[in-house]
Amino acid sequence: MESFDLVPHPQHAPAAIRGVQARLLGLDADRLLLRWRVDGARSLILPPAADTARADGLWRTTCFQLFLQPDPGKAYVEWNFSPSSRWNAYDFAAYREGMTPRPQPLSPETSMRIDPDESALVFDAALPLAGAPPLPCRLGISAVMEERGGLKSYWALAHPTSGAPDFHANACFIARLERISKTS
Repeated sequence: MESFDLVPHPQHAPAAIRGVQARLLGLDADRLLLRWRVDGARSLILPPAADTARADGLWRTTCFQLFLQPDPGKAYVEWNFSPSSRWNAYDFAAYREGMTPRPQPLSPETSMRIDPDESALVFDAALPLAGAPPLPCRLGISAVMEERGGLKSYWALAHPTSGAPDFHANACFIARLERISKTS
């Protein structure tokens, strides 16, 4: 499947992080598999491990995000995945309007590993499609990286040309997730 090099927001440069890559590992009738790789992870602040459960405010520290917007349409869904194993999902009726918790019949599964020399972090998420909007969708993939000292960088496929980081902006939804092709 596809790989994407995320770019940091120009007003929030990282200190030690050299790159963030997102990759679609698989898509079948049951789930979407994603992977984020963070190079230069030694300085990352990671939230403490927790039970798998929904939680708000995950974006306030190191967090991985996925946005799906059915095409055509204005409504979209946001998922937040924390290295702590906490997660959340929200529905939006339009750009930052009508935010409500999204029903998610099955919890996403996440896992994380850090290279022995701490130079890279790999974070995987398996999103059950039972809670996802119908395909095809416009796709936004992003990450918030918090480094020691509280420095935060905001990584996305693309950013709006001006202003603060905003993963909800149309400029960030530049990839597509197509229907599952059926083969006989």
